[in-house]
Amino acid sequence: MLQRIKDLNFLDIILWLLRTGIIIAVIWGTVATIIENPYPANTWVETIIAGIAQGSLYALIAIGYTLVYGVLFMINFAHGEFFMSGIMTATIFLAQPWGKSGFIDRYPILSLTAITLLTVLVSVGIALLTERIAYRPLRKAPRLVPLITAIGASFFWQYFFRGLFGSEVKAFPLLDILEGKMSILGLIFLKSHVVVIVSTVLMLIGLYFFVMKTRIGKSIRAVAENKDVAALMGINVDQTISITFGVGAAMAGIAGVLYALVFRQVHFFMGFIPGIKAFTAAVLGGIGSIPGAALGGFFLGMFESVGPGLFLEGLGIPAPHQLKDVIAFIMLVLILIFRPQGILGERISKEKA
Repeated sequence: MLQRIKDLNFLDIILWLLRTGIIIAVIWGTVATIIENPYPANTWVETIIAGIAQGSLYALIAIGYTLVYGVLFMINFAHGEFFMSGIMTATIFLAQPWGKSGFIDRYPILSLTAITLLTVLVSVGIALLTERIAYRPLRKAPRLVPLITAIGASFFWQYFFRGLFGSEVKAFPLLDILEGKMSILGLIFLKSHVVVIVSTVLMLIGLYFFVMKTRIGKSIRAVAENKDVAALMGINVDQTISITFGVGAAMAGIAGVLYALVFRQVHFFMGFIPGIKAFTAAVLGGIGSIPGAALGGFFLGMFESVGPGLFLEGLGIPAPHQLKDVIAFIMLVLILIFRPQGILGERISKEKA
């Protein structure tokens, strides 16, 4: 034991002390909160459900990050704009006119279906356009070049839609069928949260069967494993990569619809923070792993929702619920410190690297 301590360098000692301090602070704050018990049981249940619903949105967006990284080994920082573009377009052209005319109130299911279809079409179209113009010519460039290009594409689409639709916040109409609460097994839930969670679970199940059971899904997995070998086996690599972008953008588009149903507003900058947090969720779960991205999204939403009240309340920090964004990004740092490969990520050995 003493020999191991002697072998540690100064940086290792600092990291060890940091990890120990974080664990002690989290345990201390959690135990103090549980002893003090400042919230009733119903509040904790509602907080947990809200966290799962928020995490569901992160999970759907994070799928796009992890799919693209799996086939191209690049971080598509424009993915948040795929999330924004579809729902903003659908809100301007369908949701707001139909809301004012009363069409949504009379035909809510039909209206929501049409809004979702338009959202997905626009999100997928923007993604395919970005991949074809900005990313494909840089396929063999050093990794830093596509990364910088992705950041530039993100800013381009933000200010393109700002110029197209304006910078003010657009109100998404309220659907009466999703207003209020409902009781399940004696527990009270917001209807919008139930819709978000159920929709996300169904989408994740559908994505699993698409990737694992269909021919296109097998092509995606083959390209992710080795592009050159996949091409020799007759797989159209460019087409498969485009499909990957399209699938990720479709998931982000559906997340945009669910976001609008919960928060009832959209704007040109709405993709930035959820996009960064979804990237955090992808890293948390293990970048490149689809189950990891989903799991990371759920965990991040839970940390954001429950963390301030559970971890920080007992430490006497004022207004802890205003620090949920801080907790989200601290989680990224902690994961990189404790488990850099993520929850379900594969640890690459030095021989493979």
